Amino acid sequence: MLIALEEFVPVIARLKQDGKRIVFTNGCFDIIHVGHIRYLKSAKELGDILVIGLNSDESVRKIKGDNRPIVSQGERAEVLSSIRSVDYVVIFNEPDPYNTIVAIKPDILIKGGDWAIDNIVGRDIVESYGGEVRTIPFVEGFSSSRIIGDVLNKFRK
Repeated sequence: MLIALEEFVPVIARLKQDGKRIVFTNGCFDIIHVGHIRYLKSAKELGDILVIGLNSDESVRKIKGDNRPIVSQGERAEVLSSIRSVDYVVIFNEPDPYNTIVAIKPDILIKGGDWAIDNIVGRDIVESYGGEVRTIPFVEGFSSSRIIGDVLNKFRK
């Protein structure tokens, strides 16, 4: 379910009050692929509620350049929301999800294994209240950038 952060804060408070463990991860998720699906499934297995912080179109452009994203934030949010393991999607405009993490206060913060624990944005916040920060092994061979490159190469011929 796509939800605005302001609306989500009281929802999260109720979920936590009910004893639910909140897992948070974030990303651009420009072209959803099997690596994303496996990653999100693994993340969900670590808690009760999986929240995705989704980079807005503006945020993706700042990170990846003017030619990205390929898929709009609304479409990316809809696709993510339809994945069984995903409970909530929150779009953020900043280059990183720090403020979103501060507002949500997840029990577990997750990133892919391509991230060093020390470099995970929000680690300081989550660990300050006793939350966990973990990585999930990176699924080799899958990336939106690689898919874009493959498509471009196939159609250049």
